[in-house]
Amino acid sequence: MRADRLLSTLLLLQAHGRLSGRELADRLEVSARTVHRDMEALSSAGVPVFALRGARGGWGLDEDWSTQVPALDEAELRALLMAQPRVIGDARLAAAAERAMAKLMAALPLPMRARAALMRQRLYVDATAWRGSTESVAMLPVVQDAIARDRKLKMRYRKAGREVVDRVVDPLGLVAKGSTWYMVAQTPKGLRTFRVSRIEKATLLDLPIRRPAEFDLAAFWKTSTEQFQKAWARYEATLRLEPSAASWVTVCRIASPAAKEADPDGWVRLKIQFENEEEAVFVVMGLGARVEVIEPTGLREKLFAELTMALQRAKDGKPQLSPIATR
Repeated sequence: MRADRLLSTLLLLQAHGRLSGRELADRLEVSARTVHRDMEALSSAGVPVFALRGARGGWGLDEDWSTQVPALDEAELRALLMAQPRVIGDARLAAAAERAMAKLMAALPLPMRARAALMRQRLYVDATAWRGSTESVAMLPVVQDAIARDRKLKMRYRKAGREVVDRVVDPLGLVAKGSTWYMVAQTPKGLRTFRVSRIEKATLLDLPIRRPAEFDLAAFWKTSTEQFQKAWARYEATLRLEPSAASWVTVCRIASPAAKEADPDGWVRLKIQFENEEEAVFVVMGLGARVEVIEPTGLREKLFAELTMALQRAKDGKPQLSPIATR
């Protein structure tokens, strides 16, 4: 509806200060011509919108003008309550989120407040993993502070190879990927992505950052993840699996059928993607007699060599009976 779109336009301009016609069109999913017509309608209704030309131009609102945020409908409230627990994992963030939620609840009309309380009673988020390991977000408040204040960040970072390095970066934004947080930052070698859970120590420096004028966090993340997925060399193997083993593998791994029909004995043929040959060997050896390697031949040879070594170690390590025990 046009009324909803006009209200969304006002809220976007209030939140961002100034947006180009193209940015508004993308966010509202309309054409640039529609945005222009909506601005004319707002101006005719007495809303002080103005346009600035040039590379840094766009549409804006008079700084002294504001409107009341409309009440939330039930769908919006439900979505907010579902999204709020994302910060769970750090006591300070959880406490701040709870205070913000309490203020929101207090501002709601009584019927909506009761509905929200009922929703919260029926939603529980367990942030711990089954195996007891969770992503550490202890440094997330410091990272958030640096990004919000456009300040440099000095950090001690543990790389994937367990190497620890000290770096000073210009933090530009945060990305939540599932339950994992990433910081996008400008470094002397260009834009880089850092996993927040690998930051062992972080210190906010009283030095301003240089934020790239055209930097778009969402666009950067989309492009970088696409490049990562293309560059990620996967190791594919065709396996013949006992049904229960096949069910387990399809849950834990990227798998696709390797045959149109199941084998007569009920076993299933699947093409499984692993990160590398070593991971494939580890998984297949764990499945034991419930799996047969169809291809590649190199994987069968590798398994045979590993099993031969394991059998030899078991043989060499077998306890020898003493002469007294054999009498």
